[in-house]
Amino acid sequence: MDSALSWFRRLRVLVIGSPKDLDDPELFRNLSLIAFLGWVGLGADGLSSSCYGPEEMFLALGGHTYLAIFIALASAATVFVISASYSQIIELFPTGGGSYLVASKLLSPALGMVAGCSLLVDYVLTITISIASGSDALFSILPPEWQGWRVWAAAIGVLLLLIMNLRGVKESVVPLVPIFIAFVFSHIFVIVYALMSHAQNFPALVVSTGADLSRTRSEVGLLGLLLLLMHAYSMGAGTFTGIEAVSNGLPMLREPRVATGKRTMKYMAWSLAFTAAGLILAYLLYDVAPVAGKTLNAVLLERVAQGWPAGIQKGFVYFTLASEAALLFIAAQAGFLDGPRILANMALDRWVPTSFATLSDRFVSRNSVLLMGSAALGMLVLTGGSVKLLVVLYSINVFITFVLSQAGMVRHWWQVRAADEAWLKKLSINGLGLAMCAFILISVVLVKFREGGWVTLAVTGGLILMVMTIRAHYDSTGRMLSRLDRLVDVSSMPEADSGERAPGAAPEFDRKAKTAVVLVSGFNGLGLHTLFNIPRVFGDTFRNFVFVQIALVDAGNFKGAGEVDKLEEKTRRELGLYVALMRRKGYYADCRYAVSNDLVDQIAVMAPGIAKSYPNAVFFGGQIVFPQDTLLSRWLHSFNVFALQKRLYYEGFPMVLLPVRV
Repeated sequence: MDSALSWFRRLRVLVIGSPKDLDDPELFRNLSLIAFLGWVGLGADGLSSSCYGPEEMFLALGGHTYLAIFIALASAATVFVISASYSQIIELFPTGGGSYLVASKLLSPALGMVAGCSLLVDYVLTITISIASGSDALFSILPPEWQGWRVWAAAIGVLLLLIMNLRGVKESVVPLVPIFIAFVFSHIFVIVYALMSHAQNFPALVVSTGADLSRTRSEVGLLGLLLLLMHAYSMGAGTFTGIEAVSNGLPMLREPRVATGKRTMKYMAWSLAFTAAGLILAYLLYDVAPVAGKTLNAVLLERVAQGWPAGIQKGFVYFTLASEAALLFIAAQAGFLDGPRILANMALDRWVPTSFATLSDRFVSRNSVLLMGSAALGMLVLTGGSVKLLVVLYSINVFITFVLSQAGMVRHWWQVRAADEAWLKKLSINGLGLAMCAFILISVVLVKFREGGWVTLAVTGGLILMVMTIRAHYDSTGRMLSRLDRLVDVSSMPEADSGERAPGAAPEFDRKAKTAVVLVSGFNGLGLHTLFNIPRVFGDTFRNFVFVQIALVDAGNFKGAGEVDKLEEKTRRELGLYVALMRRKGYYADCRYAVSNDLVDQIAVMAPGIAKSYPNAVFFGGQIVFPQDTLLSRWLHSFNVFALQKRLYYEGFPMVLLPVRV
């Protein structure tokens, strides 16, 4: 069995790498992203939407293609408005401010939960639609008989990204840089070439646009013209879906995070606005029309390269389409980067199981990464990789979160108007963003409800009911645990000295007596109940007490060296209370602690040293016992103490579990 375990560990290191050292002073810097890498890892989600968003807008115009100029300008303006809105969120929430945190703090926890659920579904769909779209683009240049392998190829893409993200943030982004650069430069070339090669036709284009505008108005009236433009504009909702990724992923950016985040947002805004608007104009300039089995981008590329030498033409089209497919695979990275972040935040607030806030030895939210990857695979299979359906599901959830975050910001600026001289300008930016996002959301829901819109509303609604059930259980458990915590105030009160020893003199270590090594998670009711149960059960057998606490690093405090230092200081202070309490009662007391992300492994490492320093040591741990053992109680609460007991038994150290009833 030992050889099998050793083999598994070697395989694990080979796949996801060696554990990272929390004591490494460069750890946070090495895991963080500079603005350029943030643009690659987070901005790809937005930039990749240009592979399908502009196409939806252009096709929605029908025969009135010259109106595309107005749609292109509106798209670019929308990108800049929403980006400016989220730049203000970055300033207000420097540790990360996605829709979940913004809505929770500025509207209400309940609305924050709705935003969080929408974001979770959104990021699962980000992975699914990006991989599915990339697979479609890839197989469009492969032999038709290979089409049966399209979904399998997409599934392999999800698995590869899952493994990369289990290794860590920076390591999952760096290999993607060449692909990202290839997409950016190839599409800049296409757009600039299209504009420059048709520069002499711009005066005629203006005349044709005016004629199309007049003709459309005479056919359907002014209201009909406006409705047509609004319909085409809203159908391109997928173009704007990745803008929030930067504010969600702010904790993984390099310090100073606000400046890095705003710089990353600028990169994303300019690249997306230029690409989306430029492609729409290029469709118009080359009079692109739908061709069965091809995207509009594919048709555009063939028109651009028409007349070039055959080899160069084919190579250019294949290279550019391949860069699109590759960028769509990169875009799925945003789901793996930000989805776990949302899960961790919701876990800290007890909306989802707390295990989603724990970190692996690679300092990655392993449980969250696995969940996001598994959910994306399931969605891929259920939808058969249908991009048409996935786009509808995707857009609705994204704009639910946009509306909630913008509404929260509008409310905030109104509330602080007396204290902020620039409140009106800031409110105007977020107010305009709210109006745009609300219009797009309502339009997409109404138009696409029967085409799959109801599915995403049903899925998100089901997730909301699930997390409400989880939160209700945690709230109920919290009320029960509060009875234990009432001991803290009473027990921590100083007692009068008995006079049996000199004031301030600590009792000496009794080598002949047994030592109780008490594992605690803080100065709380659970730890005190465990402590007081020892003399209650074993009498005066134990005269020495050693308190051991592991300062657990999770997603809530893994935000910088300063946060870890605060966690360490808090741990020392809480252990000091236990030591002072037992010394006042006449017992020898000491403490040990460590900062780690794995409770079981860290205590197993410390156990031999503790046993050597304190002969006749017995480890003690407390386990909460609920009145009723239910599926929720088994699923939602940690039972690390049982794993720890098994581990210490294996190492040859005795450990006693004491039940603590609530």
